Amino acid sequence: MPVNRVVITGMGAVSPFGKGTVAFFHGLSSGRSGIRFLPETTGIPGLRSHVAGRVRDVDPMEIPRKYRRSMSAGSVFAALAAREALAQAKVSFALQTGKALGVAIGSTVGSVGTLEAFFRQYFSDSCLEQIRSTLFFKIMNHSPAANVSQMLGITGRTLAPAAACSTGCQAVGIAYEMIASGKQRLMLAGGTDEFHPLFIATFDVMNAASTHFNQDPQRTPRPFDRDRDGVVCSEGCGILLLESLESATHRKAPILAEIVGFATHSDPSNIANPDAGAIFSCMAACLEDAGLKPDAVDYINAHATATLEGDIAECEAIHMLFGDSVPVSSLKGHLGHTMAASGALELMACIHMMQQERMTPTLNLDHVDPACGKIRHVRRPETKPLRLILKNNFALGGINSSILLRRFSHEGF
Repeated sequence: MPVNRVVITGMGAVSPFGKGTVAFFHGLSSGRSGIRFLPETTGIPGLRSHVAGRVRDVDPMEIPRKYRRSMSAGSVFAALAAREALAQAKVSFALQTGKALGVAIGSTVGSVGTLEAFFRQYFSDSCLEQIRSTLFFKIMNHSPAANVSQMLGITGRTLAPAAACSTGCQAVGIAYEMIASGKQRLMLAGGTDEFHPLFIATFDVMNAASTHFNQDPQRTPRPFDRDRDGVVCSEGCGILLLESLESATHRKAPILAEIVGFATHSDPSNIANPDAGAIFSCMAACLEDAGLKPDAVDYINAHATATLEGDIAECEAIHMLFGDSVPVSSLKGHLGHTMAASGALELMACIHMMQQERMTPTLNLDHVDPACGKIRHVRRPETKPLRLILKNNFALGGINSSILLRRFSHEGF
């Protein structure tokens, strides 16, 4: 049993809607799409998908040069989002730099753009004279986490989980377990990724990238829709500040929500294709961790990336565990797939829905695929009290994860 109750007291975002949580929540609430056509990718032979969600209105110059010089775009996103989360949570500098605060921030594959630039230079003349000393600090596996800790003076634990599309969800779950067990008092947790055409190419070569809407980018991706044709890759960062309830109460911090359950499972049946039974087991374990039954859940925020097999598997798993009564939607139609950031950004959106008592529908869901038709889809904005929300994230490699959020009350359940 957990020693400490764990609450969320701060959030920070960088998304295809721009910098900050205000821009992020406004984009979702207004039903807009952050997906754009990318003309610069049309010159890549063999690449068929030319749409993505790119971050706009972010100025790296906000970060002092001392720290910025060792950051790629993903670390810049993480630094800005972490700073916003700490400010919202009203964390003092003394607490920020004391050992009570730790970091768990991951990315999918780090800064591919930085590596490409290095090898382009190196292969042109096999010379290292133009290579800057800060290169390695931009491409380390734990670069975003390390750079955030360096810039903010954090001296607690620094972790960098990497589980592709489950990274952000896992990072928050790990932070939850660390605080619940008393290992840390506060944790900055989430994921970040910067765009590179390799992300699109990875899904394209697996025939899992959206290719039919290059000239109409805001109509893709299409989770659960009969005309969906695959993933749309995006970039961004989501960071949440987690802390023990005792700490938040003592500081009189704003409490946004409580985390009451987490599970992450490995599915060894297939490295690429999701399995409904494994997804079912992960969601069931998350509920078991919270000591709750399926009928306690008010809304499910699905992973649903608009792949043919993935959406069906998740729908089957949800139906097996919850039947057809719990509302379900995906945010990928608004954001695309922000990769390592998706779990944290979408958790933040769930908190916003909980506060507004208003569920965000799945964008571009015009005609529900009959194979996804057994669950209760949110097709338009719906007003409903939301006390418990289940958030799913699943990744290549068979890494499944689920988190359960609860509307905060001092009495608990």
